[in-house]
Amino acid sequence: MHKRISIACSVTAFAAVIGMSVLSPTLAFAQATSTTDEIARYRQMLADDNPADLAEDKGEDLWRKPGGPKMVSLAQCDLGQGPGKVAGAYVKLPRYFADTNKVQDLESRLVTCMTTLQGMSEADAKKNPFGANSNMQALVAFIAAKSKGMKIDPPQNHPLEKEAYAIGKQIFFYRAGPHDFGCVTCHGAPAQRIRLQNLPNLLDAKDAQAAFATWPAYRVSQGEVRTMQHRLWDCFRQQRFPEAQYTSEAITALTMYLAKNAEGGTFAAPAMKR
Repeated sequence: MHKRISIACSVTAFAAVIGMSVLSPTLAFAQATSTTDEIARYRQMLADDNPADLAEDKGEDLWRKPGGPKMVSLAQCDLGQGPGKVAGAYVKLPRYFADTNKVQDLESRLVTCMTTLQGMSEADAKKNPFGANSNMQALVAFIAAKSKGMKIDPPQNHPLEKEAYAIGKQIFFYRAGPHDFGCVTCHGAPAQRIRLQNLPNLLDAKDAQAAFATWPAYRVSQGEVRTMQHRLWDCFRQQRFPEAQYTSEAITALTMYLAKNAEGGTFAAPAMKR
């Protein structure tokens, strides 16, 4: 109970910082740098009371609890480190898996485990992945947290891993749609921002590491933990591209490209964001 109260107070305080900048747009514009610094300071202060902790707890229960038609847990799911091993798995994803002959990120791999181990249909395994308090986002929060403090190290050994990186790079630079947008539009140059939101230059190793290392994250504005799949899906939406299908190869490829750009960074998620 105390943990829940502390988290609720933290979210209120963080929202208040953002709210002050919204209520005073002229002042916020004049002091953009200091406002951004203040938001970063509050994030650091609230890190120990991140609501993502609750999602992690739920994800751990889901990982260990029998489920699906076969009433089997996910605890023997192989995420690349061996059956049931979650420590360090996230920082080495996406990667090639021989049993599917595909490069998979965490969420597509979890769908594989849900269908093969638990006997779920693919449709049921993918059902409502971005919904309120979704099981998939909780599972990702739990597994990702087990890589905290480790170095981001996506493999590039298998030909399909190299192909995924190349396709992801093409997607990053591809510009289309009614506004001629691409990932590179917002994330291909230094010192860009939208309103008070800094836009990391994902072609710069330091920026790429800082950005990739903090997803999944609890988003105060949405009251939910959001995964990298959701972040990229939302980017496609904002570019006015066709909706990216959940666990699509395009999303996995783009994730591979971003992970490789962030290679060597220290993983720090789940984080807290606006």
